[in-house]
Amino acid sequence: MTANASRRFALLIAAVAAAALVLQYVLLIQLTRDSIGPVLATVRFFSYFTILSNLLVLLVTAHAAVAREGAFAAPRMRGGVAMCVGVTMGIYFLVLSHLWQPQGAQQWADTALHYAVPSLYLLWWVLCVPHGTLRWRDLPRWLLFPLAYLGWVLARGAWVREYPYPFLDLTALDGATVARNIVGVFAVFVVVGGVLLLADRWLPSRRRALAT
Repeated sequence: MTANASRRFALLIAAVAAAALVLQYVLLIQLTRDSIGPVLATVRFFSYFTILSNLLVLLVTAHAAVAREGAFAAPRMRGGVAMCVGVTMGIYFLVLSHLWQPQGAQQWADTALHYAVPSLYLLWWVLCVPHGTLRWRDLPRWLLFPLAYLGWVLARGAWVREYPYPFLDLTALDGATVARNIVGVFAVFVVVGGVLLLADRWLPSRRRALAT
């Protein structure tokens, strides 16, 4: 894929991510207007890993559409975001999607945030991002972000008694069950991150083979 095509693809992903995030935020504000209000609703909005991972996609792809250098252009950053949105899509599909049936605009936002944006970003990462520079030591660095997120969620949950995901809900589950769920989710992060690292090593040789 040419550089111009790659930038246009990145811009498309950024536009889809931005539209989905704005739509989800508006829907949440409308839903909670007469209960917790816009300030606490905004805190709740940014307490979902789905939102944060899609926001990272927006930042990386918007940067890629207009610039070639900078922190958001670093292979480690792009790979870490791929891990985050890959887990977002996988956990939602395997664990959360059967727990509710969104309708109307909420279904559009839900589909975009959990399937469309992650799929588009992973495709862009495979086709448009230079590969061959990531190392296994990048994996524990990638895990720092979900670990920090976990700390925030547990601290906020202990304060307001509200958790963004049912498998982390200490008001409904005992501590041992939540601990097992956390280990399971982090195992998914490790597996997805490992697959991405292997792909980063394999893709350059594959591209050379196709070019010959």
